[in-house]
Amino acid sequence: MNENSETTDQLKIAKLGKNDLQRFMELIGLFEKVFEMKDFSMPSSSHLQELLNRSNFLVFVAIFDNKVVGGLTAYVLEQYYLEMPQAYMYDLAVATNMQRRGIGRKLIAATNAFCREKGFEEVFVQADMADAHALDFYRAMKPTKELQAVHFSYVLNTK
Repeated sequence: MNENSETTDQLKIAKLGKNDLQRFMELIGLFEKVFEMKDFSMPSSSHLQELLNRSNFLVFVAIFDNKVVGGLTAYVLEQYYLEMPQAYMYDLAVATNMQRRGIGRKLIAATNAFCREKGFEEVFVQADMADAHALDFYRAMKPTKELQAVHFSYVLNTK
């Protein structure tokens, strides 16, 4: 974990680095539980380590009592219209027993602060229209703008 960490009331928000594979795996296990992922199998350690080694992949975690209780992953997107990158928040989750304590807000604030410091144009996230809790949460975070969009997928491989 690097210098971009913040401690408040025994809750620590930290950006993971290349030496934090175990914490990253803890976060993925938390995602599995919170997102109720069925038949999930953890990717290989080498794959996860490769992600952590990349400068275009960001991971922030919330640690309480030496356990990962929340986290956020984001991808850095380089632009061709501007020289400033953007960050796309991919996953955000907080352990169910730790929700409604401001942890998600702190994770987003830490991500935004890091990206602002690094000269990013914006940070953005998408939420499923059927997920009222996520929509309410992101709206409560006072976004600069809210767009309605249709998401298209082209599944190329299946397990």
